[in-house]
Amino acid sequence: MKVRVSAGTAAVLKLARIRMRARPTTAYLMLGGRCVMDCAFCAQARSSHASPELLSRITWPEFEAGEVLSRLEDAVKSGQFKRVCIQVTSTGGHVARSVELVRLIKGRCEVPVDVAVLPRDMSEVRALMDAGVDHIGFGLDAASESVFRRVKGPHWKRILKLIEETAAEYPGRVAVHIIVGLGETEREAVFAIERMHRLGAVVGLFAFTPLPGTRMASKQPPALDTYRRVQAARWLIVHGFAGADQCAYAPHGRITALYPPDWPNLLADGRAFMTSGCPDCNRPYYNERPSGPLYNYPYPPGPEEAIQALEETGLLRT
Repeated sequence: MKVRVSAGTAAVLKLARIRMRARPTTAYLMLGGRCVMDCAFCAQARSSHASPELLSRITWPEFEAGEVLSRLEDAVKSGQFKRVCIQVTSTGGHVARSVELVRLIKGRCEVPVDVAVLPRDMSEVRALMDAGVDHIGFGLDAASESVFRRVKGPHWKRILKLIEETAAEYPGRVAVHIIVGLGETEREAVFAIERMHRLGAVVGLFAFTPLPGTRMASKQPPALDTYRRVQAARWLIVHGFAGADQCAYAPHGRITALYPPDWPNLLADGRAFMTSGCPDCNRPYYNERPSGPLYNYPYPPGPEEAIQALEETGLLRT
């Protein structure tokens, strides 16, 4: 078996020599080739002309699984990685191969393993969970059905139903990815976050990243202030400080105020603007260049960075 390894993970495993400004705290692996799905933003989509080594803006060189597992075992033992996350494209037998890789990892490493995959049904969900998966990450991506149909396809209701069934059967073991910048309003993003949170799912936010060779290559990434407002709202919702209906919105869906009134104090440490998702996942520079702007901080922001991020929401009253 061969697996792809994110460039940062490969550097930590000493499979590649790459200069890093922030090291990944999770080991990121990828299984599969061109996907049978055709998400308009994805380098691995069946119609994409992007490099097969790309996922978002990260390169994923390929290595023999045995070599990767040997080095991964040492890296986990030395505390360099706290979690493994496997990205899986939808190809023939992709769930069976995921189960095999999870079992190989769990047989050698005492480490939580997450799998970002799209199972067909609950039998495949159960197979993954029985193999020892900590979280299944569902790439819902779109915050509304209309955006989903435009950029991903017609299966919105089927995927939502599978997320709901998985969350009910495996409480606390579902992660849902939402991409900001696909054409949704800020209001739609916030209500989607709350809907997934109420199911008990971990919500991971991503910023849309245009990639040459994809159908959305010419679209711009989200405005930084938009992303900061959605990040702030997500933090307040998942930590129980507010509900989506307590935020104020302009008629076109822009967030105009957050709740509670002292929200800047609640977000003053900057953690709301760090990478969100499963524990120990920091995805360094997955959506941005190291030179910035940083949509997701892969490390705890310093005091000046935290203040800057708060100001970037455009909601601070002077």
